[in-house]
Amino acid sequence: MTATRGGAADLLLGVDAGQTVTKACVFDREGRELGAGTARVRVHSPRPNWVERDLDEVWTATVAAIGAALTAAGVNGARLGAVGIVGHNDGLYLLDGAGRPVRPAVTAMDTRAHDVLRDWRAGPVWARALELTGQVPYAGSPSTLLAWFARHDPDVLDRTRWVLFCKDWLRYRLTGAIATDPSEASCAFTSVRTQDYAPEALDLYGLGELGGPGGLGLADRLPPLLPSAAVAGEVNAAGAAATGLAAGTPVVTGAHDVDGTAVGLGAVEPGLLSLVAGTFSINQVVSADVVVDERWQARTFVEPGRWLAMSTSASSATNLDWWRTAFGVPGTDDGYATLEREAADALAGPSQLVYHPFLYGSPYGETASAAFLGVRGWHTRGDLVRGLLEGVVLGHRVHVDALRERFALADVARLSGGAARSAVWSQMFADALDLEIEVAAGTELGARGAALLAALGVGWYSSLAETAQTVRIVRRHVPDPARQAVLADAYRRFVAVAQALGPWWDDHHAASGS
Repeated sequence: MTATRGGAADLLLGVDAGQTVTKACVFDREGRELGAGTARVRVHSPRPNWVERDLDEVWTATVAAIGAALTAAGVNGARLGAVGIVGHNDGLYLLDGAGRPVRPAVTAMDTRAHDVLRDWRAGPVWARALELTGQVPYAGSPSTLLAWFARHDPDVLDRTRWVLFCKDWLRYRLTGAIATDPSEASCAFTSVRTQDYAPEALDLYGLGELGGPGGLGLADRLPPLLPSAAVAGEVNAAGAAATGLAAGTPVVTGAHDVDGTAVGLGAVEPGLLSLVAGTFSINQVVSADVVVDERWQARTFVEPGRWLAMSTSASSATNLDWWRTAFGVPGTDDGYATLEREAADALAGPSQLVYHPFLYGSPYGETASAAFLGVRGWHTRGDLVRGLLEGVVLGHRVHVDALRERFALADVARLSGGAARSAVWSQMFADALDLEIEVAAGTELGARGAALLAALGVGWYSSLAETAQTVRIVRRHVPDPARQAVLADAYRRFVAVAQALGPWWDDHHAASGS
């Protein structure tokens, strides 16, 4: 029997739909985690450079994660006063006029659209895109992918009624409401200055004249923009039956997951750097002014009139998961603890290896790839794991150094994602970035941010600043001068090798197609 509204609804649900794992958490009003559930979503690569997943599997995983969270918290859906959803940005989630998927979702890790980017770089699109939208497109951008489909598979666009993001698909399945928020739309389709849809952006990418169902242009297929904390709909009967949530529960529009993480970490004021070390290396700071540069995306923050400068690449903690899978280390707490211990045991002395963590992306362009350099016969697995962890951190530093040039950053940063769960790895961030690193309570900061946006939407908080006061710091890492010197030297070699390899990366990509 489906629960309906009634009684004390005093808790919150936050959902964070990443590119490989969906997390759902039940929180109290202060954002304390009461129960969590996770579910993995299979990623498919039917062709080289294609990274896709099934939309129905994304929904099924979300249903499973919500059910596990309710069970872990020991509550039923009637206790939830509001739901918030954040999700990975970029990529494409396309629906037809019946609200069904047109094709598998394309994730932000997809790199099929090299030919489109090549042509855009060679013409006026590149500089104009930066000025108009606050960023240059990359392979996984909706603009790039839509242009690729227009060029190579136009039937997909002919059948598309709605161009959505991941969290919008999930909210649609919960409520039946079509919408998105400015933080997501600003990845491609809005003016960085007005923070609203910009038809000239579609024209710039050659998308303005595309037809669609019923003769609709692409502008008509973009979802309505609602504030991130606005109530976009209520859980409907079908959503309630699938999830165990109570019909009528308010669901806010939600946001890009990195915005959600900033909210969950309390990094909502200008100058406080927040770092996400997960699938992507996310390095971001809120700004009260428009500051554009090709090295970051200036996107709309969840609070109107503010921007989130994000310097990112798909080059972070996923590297450790790749290592673990490739070399047969169990994906358990004991497995990760073993790798952390081996790395810690190998920390003495200078960095032995250079590791570029560019399995899926990099700060150095689409052709860069991952590699260990300097490996010798006496190196142990611990040396390699240490090198991998350091390489991920140094990749983050490339992004942070870019932000430092234009923003006045605080002397402290907040870290989340897989790396934050490791004291050894978190300390590397402090040493490499010369910043005090704070780790907040909770395991799912993106879901926490989603829940706090929901609380804001139903009036439990009056401002983002007020939600930030709920953050509790559980661990601090202060830079160690000796390790700072070691990682400064490692960083010099990391950058020098990347610059030297640039021509080889281009040549290798052209020859191998990967």
